[in-house]
Amino acid sequence: MPRTPADAPAGAAVTPLAAVDAPPRHRWWILAVIGLAQLMVVLDSTIVNIALPSAQQDLGFSDGDRQWVVTAYALAFGSLLLLGGRIADLFGRKITFLAGLVGFAGASALGGAAGSFEVLIVARAAQGLFGALLAPAALSLLTTTFTDAKERAKAFGVYGAIAGAGGAIGLLLGGVLTEHLDWRWTLYVNLAFAAVAFLGGVLLLQRATRDKSATIDIPGAVLVSGGLFCLVYGFAGAESHDWSSPATWGFLLAGAVLLAAFTWWQTRSAHPLLPLRVLLDRNRGASFVSVLIIGAGMFGVFLFLTYYLQQSLGYSPIRTGLAFLPMVGALMLTSTLASTVLIPRIGPKAVVPLGMGLAAAGMAWLTGLGLSSGYATDILPPLVVAGLGLGLVMAPAMSLATEGVSAEDAGVASAAVNTMQQVGGSLGTALLNTLSTSAVTDYLTGRNPKDPAVVAQAGLEGYSTAYWWSAAFFAAGLVISVILYRRGVPAQDPGAAPVVHM
Repeated sequence: MPRTPADAPAGAAVTPLAAVDAPPRHRWWILAVIGLAQLMVVLDSTIVNIALPSAQQDLGFSDGDRQWVVTAYALAFGSLLLLGGRIADLFGRKITFLAGLVGFAGASALGGAAGSFEVLIVARAAQGLFGALLAPAALSLLTTTFTDAKERAKAFGVYGAIAGAGGAIGLLLGGVLTEHLDWRWTLYVNLAFAAVAFLGGVLLLQRATRDKSATIDIPGAVLVSGGLFCLVYGFAGAESHDWSSPATWGFLLAGAVLLAAFTWWQTRSAHPLLPLRVLLDRNRGASFVSVLIIGAGMFGVFLFLTYYLQQSLGYSPIRTGLAFLPMVGALMLTSTLASTVLIPRIGPKAVVPLGMGLAAAGMAWLTGLGLSSGYATDILPPLVVAGLGLGLVMAPAMSLATEGVSAEDAGVASAAVNTMQQVGGSLGTALLNTLSTSAVTDYLTGRNPKDPAVVAQAGLEGYSTAYWWSAAFFAAGLVISVILYRRGVPAQDPGAAPVVHM
């Protein structure tokens, strides 16, 4: 297995450049091309959320099925991300990057033109698949393009800012496109991003020599992808099949068995997708669990609060996107504070549990929202509290997940963090949507389902159930982080891999 430099992010092993190689003349233009592609991938985690109520009304899918629009993308992206890095090694970064762009654009066009729910889900899964090719190739290209340490730090700063702001941009852009054009344009807009990035990639990127020693852990990829799919499908299907149905527990059991088999195989494989030594350090293990919980809770609140704002309170798509911005701002504030002040001084054992507790409090506070709730008095305060908590968890967990990893594991550790976030989002969205729709069904039992007041109150019951369970996720995260994180300030490694939030 080729050695990975300590500063190589994402899921690709990167062959070090020879010292005599001059950096590309147009490297800052290359950064613009790669950043645009990254923005497109990150946008799709949130841009479709704002459009979901409109898409559901247009295509006529059920409340139980709506979560698949989010989950199909996150699941395909998260479960194939590690594999995408190895494919970039095997076939070359430039060709993988360009193929990812073309595939992502094609999948977006298919989704935008979808005439049925099934076609939309296939398109979203395809977006995730090609995104998993695109993201590791983009990060590898960034590493090999910027060989000077100072320039690389600047490049990763810009790239990280794009990645961090992408979610907020997606919420706003999704609102604008849905309100002034149509929900389908939240997918069609990717064609413009992809066309510009593809043209720039063809003109600017250099073809590197392929790593002929790179191999792909096919059994590992099949086991982890199959296991994750079974878990998500089992949780999602519980709403329609019931928890006691073989169609529910059978998939959950199969998922657990496949993931156990994946864990066993990683100890036997010569080129494992995820070397288990990466997970065994206490701080790293705690960070992976924290990122998983953050993904589950955060994806859930975006989905259900979007429906609450638009369907219960009658917000427009643009107003819905704007409503989330204070939460994003609070998250960015405490992320910066945690990274620059708190973790270097007191360490993660106090900071991360505090963040989990704040996030749990914010979610519990949201359960009190009603049909006459005001934004400034009832919605904004819990959103800001939750955002402050999420920032205190996200920044330390994302950075400490690669603390102390050996050089050859730096890339896979970084990719695994992003995988955990997407997988957490998939599992959390599936489980929360099932619990929410079950709560709605229970409330409607014995009541008139044609009475608008009854239907509106049933919706509130569903949202409240989702917020309570999100609060429970974060409460569990508080306990786990208190137990797992080591006391004291973690040792700083100046050569550690930068972790970019996808």
